[in-house]
Amino acid sequence: MSKKRNFVLFGLASAVLGGSVIAASRLYDLSVVPSQKTPEEIDKDPMDSVSREWFQRIEDKEDVYARSIDDLNLHATYIKAEEESHKYAICIHGVRSTGEFMSFFGKHYHDMGINVLLPDLRGFGKSDGNYIGYGYFDRLDIIEWIYWIIKKDPDAHILLHGSSMGAATTLMTTGEHLPNQVIMAVADSSYSTLTQEFADVYKKNIGGWMPTGIALFIIRFLVKLRCGYDINKINVLDAVARSKTPTLFIHGDEDTVIDPQMCAHLYEKCAAPKQYCLILGSDHVQGARIDPDKYWKKVESLMEKTSF
Repeated sequence: MSKKRNFVLFGLASAVLGGSVIAASRLYDLSVVPSQKTPEEIDKDPMDSVSREWFQRIEDKEDVYARSIDDLNLHATYIKAEEESHKYAICIHGVRSTGEFMSFFGKHYHDMGINVLLPDLRGFGKSDGNYIGYGYFDRLDIIEWIYWIIKKDPDAHILLHGSSMGAATTLMTTGEHLPNQVIMAVADSSYSTLTQEFADVYKKNIGGWMPTGIALFIIRFLVKLRCGYDINKINVLDAVARSKTPTLFIHGDEDTVIDPQMCAHLYEKCAAPKQYCLILGSDHVQGARIDPDKYWKKVESLMEKTSF
């Protein structure tokens, strides 16, 4: 009888483990494997469709390249201001996107007479890579782009503007030692820690009988094995606590992708001069569309305070 019970328990344990691996692998594919939006999805998103239209219409744009510290070829699109300017905006995209789709913000900066750089993060667009880094390696890639600009123009004044994962990448970049040419940062809808964001994604999109802790343990192992980084080390709260870069934190109060409370926690933790902007009625990274006056007035306010 004891042998039969042990056999049943072993079978149950194997089923739990197998199911856990399948669920965690599904979360891995959902969260870490790069994918692009379909043309239909782009057409349905007003910000994406405007971005694509403006990006395709701009004739005076240039494909530029940099090398990462681990020897990946990184691509960006450089759009020079119509008149000579020492001001530069690096606009950093989120998941399932490319630099092209930060053109919604790039257009606004370009209209202000600012040079615009639209990087493709590793794994996206024309940049090398086969996984999503969530800011871990990307922060170092953005530093490469910062120095690409400084080499081109030692008198540069640089702002970083990121959306979603790009916002987290922006904030993690500000947690590093940056040259004085980096004047300010705008973080639109960042998560606070990747572990918590993965937990939220798992609960909303997969969930089920497997405890979240087990799923996170397995995906952490898979990401370490396949991508070479630890999701537990992507802690944006720690980065902003080290930051010296004046930063504007923006979030929509109806964000269903990243909890707006994460923005509040980041703002509280930030050691640098800071401003906070909650866009009422806005879902994920839709603030500049829902309330453009409030959004850009906040950006311009930080520009004035930092003498950008």
